[in-house]
Amino acid sequence: MPDFQHVQLPEGDLVKIEDGQPVVGDHPIIGSLRGDGIGLDITPAMQRVVKAAVDKAYGGKREIQWCPIYVGLDGLQKYGEVLPQEAVDAIQYLKIAIKGPFTTPIGEETHVCLHCAHQQYHDGKCDKCGKDDGVAPRFRSINVGLRQAMDLYACVRPVMYFEGVPAPNKYADQVNFVIFRENTEDVYAGHDFERGTDMAKAVIELVKDKTGRQIREDSGIGIKPISVTGTKRLVKKACLWAIANNLPSVTLVHKGNIMKFTEGSFAKWGYELAAEEFGDKFVTEKALWDELDGKMPEGKILIKDRIADSIFQQIQTRPGEYSVFALPNLNGDYLSDAAIALVGGLGLGPGANIGTEVALFEATHGTAPKYTGMDKVNPGSIILSAVMMLNHMGWQEAAELIVGGMRKAIKDGHVTYDLARLMKAEGRGDVTEVSCSGFGEAIVARM
Repeated sequence: MPDFQHVQLPEGDLVKIEDGQPVVGDHPIIGSLRGDGIGLDITPAMQRVVKAAVDKAYGGKREIQWCPIYVGLDGLQKYGEVLPQEAVDAIQYLKIAIKGPFTTPIGEETHVCLHCAHQQYHDGKCDKCGKDDGVAPRFRSINVGLRQAMDLYACVRPVMYFEGVPAPNKYADQVNFVIFRENTEDVYAGHDFERGTDMAKAVIELVKDKTGRQIREDSGIGIKPISVTGTKRLVKKACLWAIANNLPSVTLVHKGNIMKFTEGSFAKWGYELAAEEFGDKFVTEKALWDELDGKMPEGKILIKDRIADSIFQQIQTRPGEYSVFALPNLNGDYLSDAAIALVGGLGLGPGANIGTEVALFEATHGTAPKYTGMDKVNPGSIILSAVMMLNHMGWQEAAELIVGGMRKAIKDGHVTYDLARLMKAEGRGDVTEVSCSGFGEAIVARM
């Protein structure tokens, strides 16, 4: 057992990985990263809902043993840094963890307060909230740092409609798909060179010398790598999900009509992976029409591809045609948020970052520091991420109880302020606005 400095492992069962799948005992130790800002409110609400579902589903025979792991403000206060190596080591040791949101600096200031997200040019006391134990030197992104440190290459985002949630699209009730976004390449592994720098000039000259093509000399230059390795392991995850959940299709999304050897290759390599690994389970769209007269064989899964810009139109006009998407990083980022908007916004959007062995589930929204400690915000994102976690663990019965309870709570109009405001604006007179913890209790009461 590792000799951790601050992480204290509770009594329980360590998760093991066998043949790429988690083996989970009745009392698994699961990592819990509280998060900054409203993580203080939503993480305990999630844990209360999960405990109730597990108790009800298994009659007290199973129980999650939560293990606090310190990152963000907690990490700064425990270790003096926002992403300590011990936190990464602990997550890798436990194999499964779930996290709240973390502050991400966006300005040019040298320091950021993790209590209130204020940015300033000095350490010490925060100029806005006055606290002196939360100002950290500027950093890039804790979320990205965790993904890169553990090679969590698949960002997984299920998108589904909940009856009663005001949604802007008339086909919202047909939305029920999962997005697999590549997490380590494309712009995440890209290089960005400022206009006029030696590197920008050198790349412009290299392109001109090797291809004869002229790039304007006053251009900034970006390089985005997409590899066969990164593509195939991401598409394999998407295909396995479709197989495990008996879903009808996997769609590869790309801009290969323009970027033929990066995004175009993403589609090409994706098709190759499906044929190499799962040849007896998948049918290409070309084969469907050229060889099968448009009739899908029983038990087969359709694999197809779509140009990135067209898919944004199609998820709005015929979302029911799609069940699993696989995309490079940037396209996946765009599609994830656009898809969540179809069904009413980011508040109920779950997510996970999954690698070969480690799975880190997460709230997909920001820290909303002005609401910290007010027991006000919607905990739906982290609760549905916990549903993903339970399914990953093989505890589907508990996962289904949570989803059913949430559907009923929303349908009954027992919701947090964000959904209550929208429901009332649509003319509903039976809405009961509840707190963050109150929404959790409404879910529990309806399991």
